[in-house]
Amino acid sequence: MGSTKNRFFCALLMSVCLLAPLNLAAKDLVQMFIRDDVYADYLRFLNGRTVMEVDSFSSDYIRRDVVDMILVQKALILGGFNKSFEYQVGNVNFRNTKLLEQGKLLLSFDSYWLADAQPLQHALFISDPVIRQGEYYAGLYHSPDNTKVTALSGFDALKELSAVSTPRWRTDWDTLQKLPLKSHVIEHEWIAQARMVSMQWVDFMLMPLMPDKKNEYILEGIHLIAHPKWVVLLDGSRHFVVSKRHPDGERAFAALQIGLAKLRALGQIKRAYEQAGFAPDWSKMQVLKPAH
Repeated sequence: MGSTKNRFFCALLMSVCLLAPLNLAAKDLVQMFIRDDVYADYLRFLNGRTVMEVDSFSSDYIRRDVVDMILVQKALILGGFNKSFEYQVGNVNFRNTKLLEQGKLLLSFDSYWLADAQPLQHALFISDPVIRQGEYYAGLYHSPDNTKVTALSGFDALKELSAVSTPRWRTDWDTLQKLPLKSHVIEHEWIAQARMVSMQWVDFMLMPLMPDKKNEYILEGIHLIAHPKWVVLLDGSRHFVVSKRHPDGERAFAALQIGLAKLRALGQIKRAYEQAGFAPDWSKMQVLKPAH
């Protein structure tokens, strides 16, 4: 009987020892939700590299979302936050904001407009700006077959066009409200917006320029291109947000701020977004605004 007990306790001890490293490893992983198309471009862009090995953003598969994702991880590492991320991929959007407020999600890899982040200050830390006010220009993305948009001659001609966005994105929506459009269409889901524009139910939507993709967006039957001449200034700044209610929130936010300051001092933040297309080619493009 004693021998059986000893064998049982030895087996139990061995199982605890084997499980302990797994539990410790699990505690060092932070679960993150990320949109599937962003994650796919992120992996293609890295091409086997770590985020710390990235020093140039002039490449295929680069876009604002991917720049955000890399910069926030670089900043956390430079600030001393060394936990790894476990990615949950899917069609996520406003659900992430709820998870952040509840403390179930540590931070957003997708930067927020300040106007969208400020009402959530009770639950979220807001970082220093990564895209400062006056630095964000968006393209007018439309179906390649939409001749009304391709023929757009100037600000006043917008009265013949429609655009889609959501009031939940305050800066985007306020920008569109200032344009003399025929109609402003509300749709809360980004992928649904893109489909509506691709099918020409709506004329255009605002999206970041993607020069390394020739300002063309193709995904799951959706095909959009940016107008080759006109861009719109989105008058706001963009910031990373961290949940105050997540167990790692305070530590991650402190590290993020330290890391962002280091990246800013090295000129890496401005250079990254410029290489990703946030500085339009002014030899070809103009800001869409009233003539007077």
